[in-house]
Amino acid sequence: MPLQNRVTPFGELVATRARGTMFGNRGGRFHRDDRTLGRRRWASRQWICCVLQFKGRRHKVWGPKSYTDLFFLDEVTALAAGHRPCFECRRADAKAFAEKWAEAWGGGIPYAPEMDEVLHAERLTGREKRTHEMRADGLPDGTFIAIEDQAFALRGGKMLRWSDKGYMEALPRPSGMARVLTPPSIVSVLSAGYRPQWHPSAG
Repeated sequence: MPLQNRVTPFGELVATRARGTMFGNRGGRFHRDDRTLGRRRWASRQWICCVLQFKGRRHKVWGPKSYTDLFFLDEVTALAAGHRPCFECRRADAKAFAEKWAEAWGGGIPYAPEMDEVLHAERLTGREKRTHEMRADGLPDGTFIAIEDQAFALRGGKMLRWSDKGYMEALPRPSGMARVLTPPSIVSVLSAGYRPQWHPSAG
C-alpha cells in the first residue's frame, strides 16, 4: 500500500500510487514508527518544496530516523498547500521567490524564517486549511481556487481541474469572488512574476 504522503492543493495528505514530480517536507518528522500518521501534519513552520533528486542522496522514505517525505503533483500544487522553494536543492528558485516577495511587499529580501512565519498564519486555521476570498479576475496564473470539494489551477483564460494523476478538463476561468487555496503572500509573489513549475498535463 502507498504511504499517506501525497499533498493535495488543500494541504491534505493522501495515499496514491500516482507519481509526483516534486518532493518536500514540513520541517522534520511527524510519521509514526509503523509508517502511518497520527493527528500531526507538520513538524515545524518550515514547509518546503524540493527536487526529486539532489546530489545522489538517498534514504528510506518514512524511515525510523528520517523526516516525513512528501510529494506533489507539481510546484503549483505545493504553493497552494503553502510550501515554498527549498534554499538548498532549489537555490536559484528560492532566491527568485524571495526577490519577488520583496518586490510584492516592499523592504529587503526576506530570510526563510520570516516567510515561514507569514505563510504558517496564512495556510492554516488551527489544524484546518485556511482559504481566502479574492476576486477571481485579479488572480495570477498558478493560483489555486476551490469550487466545492474540487481544486482548480488558473492558467490563461482557463481553470484546470486537479487530480493526483494530473490536470483534467479545462474550464473557463470564473468571474466574481473565489475561494482561494494559495496563501495570499504566494499569490502576491506570483503576481510579481514568479513562475512555478507545472505538471506536463497542464500544457
